[in-house]
Amino acid sequence: MEEKSSIKKIYINKIKEIKKHNEIYFSKNKSLITDKEYDELKYSILELEKKYNYLNHKDSPSKNVGFKPSKNFQKQKHKVPMLSLSNIFDKDDLINFEKKIRNYLKIDGNKTFEYSVEPKIDGISASLTYINGKLETGLSRGDGIEGEVITDNLKTIKDIPHLINSKNFPRNIEIRGEVYIKKNDFEKLKDKFANPRNAASGSLRQKESSATKKIPLRFIAYTFGLFENNNFEKQSEFLKSLKIWGFKISDYNNVISNIEDLMNNHQNFEKKRFELDYDVDGLVYKINDLKLQNRLGFVGNAPRWAAAHKFSAASSFSKILNIEIQIGRTGALTPVAKVDPVNIGGVVVSNASLHNEDEINKKDIRVGDIVKIERAGDVIPHVISVDFSKRKSKLEKYKFPNKCPSCGSSVEKEYNYQTKKFDAVIRCSSEGFECEKISIEKIKHFVSKDALNIDGLGKKVVEKFWEKNFIRYPQDIFTLNYKKIENLDGWGQQSIANLKYSIEKSKNLTLNKFIFSLGIRHIGQENAKLIAKHLQKKENFAKIDKNYNFDSFANIDGIGETQISSLKKFFSLKENLKVVKYLLKYLYIQNEKNNNSGKLRNLSFLITGKLDNMSRAEAKVIIEKNSGKILSSINKNLNYLIVGDKPTTKKVNQAKELDIKIINQKDLIDLLNWVD
Repeated sequence: MEEKSSIKKIYINKIKEIKKHNEIYFSKNKSLITDKEYDELKYSILELEKKYNYLNHKDSPSKNVGFKPSKNFQKQKHKVPMLSLSNIFDKDDLINFEKKIRNYLKIDGNKTFEYSVEPKIDGISASLTYINGKLETGLSRGDGIEGEVITDNLKTIKDIPHLINSKNFPRNIEIRGEVYIKKNDFEKLKDKFANPRNAASGSLRQKESSATKKIPLRFIAYTFGLFENNNFEKQSEFLKSLKIWGFKISDYNNVISNIEDLMNNHQNFEKKRFELDYDVDGLVYKINDLKLQNRLGFVGNAPRWAAAHKFSAASSFSKILNIEIQIGRTGALTPVAKVDPVNIGGVVVSNASLHNEDEINKKDIRVGDIVKIERAGDVIPHVISVDFSKRKSKLEKYKFPNKCPSCGSSVEKEYNYQTKKFDAVIRCSSEGFECEKISIEKIKHFVSKDALNIDGLGKKVVEKFWEKNFIRYPQDIFTLNYKKIENLDGWGQQSIANLKYSIEKSKNLTLNKFIFSLGIRHIGQENAKLIAKHLQKKENFAKIDKNYNFDSFANIDGIGETQISSLKKFFSLKENLKVVKYLLKYLYIQNEKNNNSGKLRNLSFLITGKLDNMSRAEAKVIIEKNSGKILSSINKNLNYLIVGDKPTTKKVNQAKELDIKIINQKDLIDLLNWVD
């Protein structure tokens, strides 16, 4: 007990010390210790937390990455979300990226796409709103949906025009770009900031713009958000106009027309990236044709028409100290290699993914091996290979557990009916709350950003609250005993008040977010939206139990046997039904809004056969944008069967039997023009 108290005291003192340095570092642009000393202090805190799981503090570097959003700035929604880009790492990824575009647009391989190519500068994204040529608002990227209002700070950057008098400048436009610091300028600041990116980020979050002005920030413009009356045809044309309007653009912007040339350009640019006066971590590819960009739209949180081609992965060698099994919310058992801490691309790595049992066996990975670890972009570090020349002969072959390390249930590989093979992933046979590790992960998912988004309930806090028996089920969050929380280190009146506020705020949510928050296997954000749209009301969702007619979900386009099977399994477990029941009691769930403003409102469609100059996926998007509904089977609720080339005869015959109107692609276009 005395030893525990002593360790805790050492830990708290280190936290106080790093907090002091952070305050000086971020608010005053000063540093009392070297970067090396700071890193050593940070590393010692993280190592203590790893070794002693009872150590936890809100000011720990394990909970704070980079700069927190400043309370000194208002938040404002972006008029057009600032979404992230999907990543490309090799030629196969690039081929697949273009293939998806071709399939969506239904364009064969003979047509060559033009790509607008630009360096991916490692800085901080910002959005500038100009009205009648005047800079009105400047926002940070934030979470992509809303950003911080940092107008005054952005105005200190010389590269950003305050007033544009050009005759052809749009009346209302968002100009987007990257704020960064040149390498030679950073040399003068490196005693104050950890790296150029943090320097740019911290400078933009200064309380006073006069402090920001002292930092030699730069701005490169690269695209637009909201754009009234956009008459440009190509991305490259818009970039040239940016330069005419007074914005800086990259000297390395280019237009390239095929995959081989893209690969060659990428290889050449990677060689000279270190010669540049700013940090670059890849190249960005955008379909140059803006009409095609508009057609392609978005999937999930990324545009279909753009991707970031990252530079080669950084790698290093280290020793495997142990192999631990992590258990996810869906019961997946994931092996993780604990390795001697090693610096890879500027990041200290102590964990590396081993993916699954098959991967361990294939590479013959054993505890004690010297292995090559690779880290590409933001991807989790993973073991590439074993250095067999350094293997000691007595190392034992790793045996994957045949029972769940958490609850002792049997483990299994599921049979995939599509591939006709067993999945590589081994899972705990218990998917409910009776498995401790699964339960904890389910709660982490429940409070996560894309679900209820409860600030103050991070991963470590959830684990701590579980350890103290404060939480066992998601609904326990809404009946927390705050008196007990007050007794925990790091929890003062303000932090408890913030947690209470965040929990109360989270109670108001949409039906689709609620469905997603439950963590049902195979039901991600997009599937949750489809199910919510189908059910419309929370009352309809509340009726679902083991006796529910799950076959009704087969009418939802995008929901297949895999998803239906997962729903059946989830609602067959009593504990899950209990959780849903209690959550419906505590939460204020909004019914799905029925979009009835489009030309195809109250009409349902099904497509069979190949369409002309348009993929079925694109046709579905067009129909749904115009308030139409897509069905996946012929039934009495179907209004129109759209028939293309080589349709399914059975569907056509069924439609005729039910007296459903059969139309072609031209008829659909006529409907879009004439239906009121």
